[in-house]
Amino acid sequence: MKNQVPIALFRLGRIVATASAVEHLSQEEILTGIQRHQAGDWGELDAHDRQVSDRGLVDGDRLVSVYHSATGVKFYIITEWDRSVTTVLLPEDY
Repeated sequence: MKNQVPIALFRLGRIVATASAVEHLSQEEILTGIQRHQAGDWGELDAHDRQVSDRGLVDGDRLVSVYHSATGVKFYIITEWDRSVTTVLLPEDY
């Protein structure tokens, strides 16, 4: 069975990552997280924050996802409201 490429629901703008995210996450984990984020899979957000990101797709607000790496490192992916920048960062970078 082939891997299906998720459908992109919004523009990411410029993609950036903090130094600590690059240090603690593999390139594959970052890319997989970005694909999931752009497909509207917000990862491990609670129900309220998931609704906020769902509404952000419609209203043009900021979009947030939370994931964990294979080694348990928690990371965020945030796309700004104007879709100009998407940032991969660790909680301590926020």
